[in-house]
Amino acid sequence: MLILGSGPAGLSAAIYGARAGMEPIVVQGLEPGGQLTTTTEVENYPGFADIIQGPWLMEQMQKQAENCGARMMWDSIVDVDLSQRPFRMTGDGGDEYIGDVLIIATGAQARWLNIESEAALRGKGLSACATCDGFFFRGKKIAVVGGGNTAVEEALYLTNHSDDVTLIHRRDELRAEKVLQDRLFANPNITVLWNKTVDKFVGGGDPEGLVAIDLKDTQTGEISQIPAEGGFIAIGHDPATALFKGHLELDEDNYIKVETGSTRTSVPGVFACGDVMDKVYRQAVTAAGTGCMAALDAEKFLAENEIEAELETA
Repeated sequence: MLILGSGPAGLSAAIYGARAGMEPIVVQGLEPGGQLTTTTEVENYPGFADIIQGPWLMEQMQKQAENCGARMMWDSIVDVDLSQRPFRMTGDGGDEYIGDVLIIATGAQARWLNIESEAALRGKGLSACATCDGFFFRGKKIAVVGGGNTAVEEALYLTNHSDDVTLIHRRDELRAEKVLQDRLFANPNITVLWNKTVDKFVGGGDPEGLVAIDLKDTQTGEISQIPAEGGFIAIGHDPATALFKGHLELDEDNYIKVETGSTRTSVPGVFACGDVMDKVYRQAVTAAGTGCMAALDAEKFLAENEIEAELETA
C-alpha cells in the first residue's frame, strides 16, 4: 500500500493498513503532519480532556503508525503513473515508489490574503477555520473576510460564540446562495461591510494578538479601522491535486471525486481520503475517519482481486 500524505487521513490509513498486513509506505510530502502541525491548540479532537498541541498530536499519530509497521519516507512526489497496477510514483530525487494500491491524502490548503501583516498573527487571532477556532473567541468582536458560501456559513456559525460578528466583502453584493444570504441578513448579530478590503491586520496586547483591522474602501480608497479580536479568512481552499490532473476525475473545484459512501476514485485501486476529497467538513476527526475508510476499501479491493486472480488460474 502506498499512501501519499501524512496528515490525520494518511496516518489513519497507515495504521489500519499496517494492522491488515498491507505493508504501507507513507510518502510524507512537503508538509509532514499536514495542517495540524501549524495549529497550536487543539480542543476538539476526541480522546483528550485537556487542550493539546497540533504538532504533538501528529507526532503521536506518526509514532502509532510506525509502531504498527508503517514506513515513513521523507520525500515529495513529482510524477505518478496510474495507467496500470502496480502504481508508480516518482520522488523529486528520482526514487520510485511502487504499490498495489494507492491512497491519496494530500489535503487542501486554506487561501490566505497574503498581505504582510497576516503571517505574524496567524494563530494569534487570525484563523481560516471557524469550526476549529471559533470557540476561542467567545464573547469577543469577530470579523470574517469573504463573500461566498464559506464566508457566510462561517459568519453564521460564529454567532454561536459572539453577538458581534462583522462580514467584510470587497464588492457590493455577495456570491453566496440566496438562502444563506437571507439567513445572514436576518441575523441581528452580523454586520456587513461592503466594498472593503483588508489593508492591515493590527496586533497588540500582551501576548500580542489581533486587536483591530484596517480596511480600505474599494471605491474611495479611504482607510478605516474596526476593532476585532478574532479574524477569519474565508475565501476558499485549494486541494493539493495538481499531480493528479489528467489521471483522476476531479470536480469543478479540483477536489478528487469519490463514489458516494466510499473512498474509491475513478481509477480502480486508487482511493482518496481527507480534505483532498472533502470540501464540506474539513476537520481532523473526519479526515481520520475517511483514512480508516480508505484502508478498509483498499483491503477489500486487494482481497477481491486475489480471488479473481485465483479463479483465472484455476
